[in-house]
Amino acid sequence: MPFIVFEGLDGSGKSSLMSALEIHLRGKNLTVVKTREPGGTELGDEIRNLILRREGDNPTPRTELLLYEASRAQHVDRVILPHLKKNSWVLCDRFSASSVAFQAGGRSIDIEWVQRLNEFATNGLTPDLTVLLDLSVEESRRRRNQRQHHTGSQEDRIESEADTFHERVRQSFLSQAREDSRRWLVLEASQTPEILLQKLLDHLISLKWQEY
Repeated sequence: MPFIVFEGLDGSGKSSLMSALEIHLRGKNLTVVKTREPGGTELGDEIRNLILRREGDNPTPRTELLLYEASRAQHVDRVILPHLKKNSWVLCDRFSASSVAFQAGGRSIDIEWVQRLNEFATNGLTPDLTVLLDLSVEESRRRRNQRQHHTGSQEDRIESEADTFHERVRQSFLSQAREDSRRWLVLEASQTPEILLQKLLDHLISLKWQEY
C-alpha cells in the first residue's frame, strides 16, 4: 500500500490535508494509519520534546540532526514498516525530506551527511509520494501567529527561528521536489482545503491508486 508523506512550512495545512485524505480513504473501507515526525512512537515523542523545547540545554545542529534520525529509525521499525506490511495506507506528517530541508537547508549541514543518515535511519525506505504544501514564509508566520492567538500556545524552538532560516527550508523543499518530480506533488497551500483535497485525489487517481 502507498506510503504518503506531507511536507511544508509550519502552518501550511499539512495536518488538515492529511486528515481529510484519511477520512476519504476510510470512506472507501481502506485501512489507514496516520502518524507524524518527530514522534510517532513513545520513544519518538520523548525525543520530540527534547528537540522542540525552548528551555534547557538546546541541541547543537549536529545533535539535532542525530535526534531526528534516532526518532525516525524507531518510527520506521515500530510503526511505518509493520503497517505497510499489513497493506495499510500510511500517511505521515514529515519524514526524511524534512531533515534535508531543516538540517541541510536551514542549518547548513553538509547534505551528503544528512542523506547518509536518512538512508541509515529509514533502512532505505522512501515515500511513494511526498505532498509539498508550498507556502510563503510571510504567510506561514501569519498563520502561526493566528494559531497562537486562538490557542494561547507558544512557538516551539524550530518555529521561532528567523525568517531567513525558514526561507532556506522552503527553498530546499522546492529543490527536492524539482529533483524528483515523479515522486512529489507540489500544491499551493493558499488554496482552500476543499481544492487541495480534490487536487490530491486527482493525482492519486492519475497514479491509479484511487478511483472516484
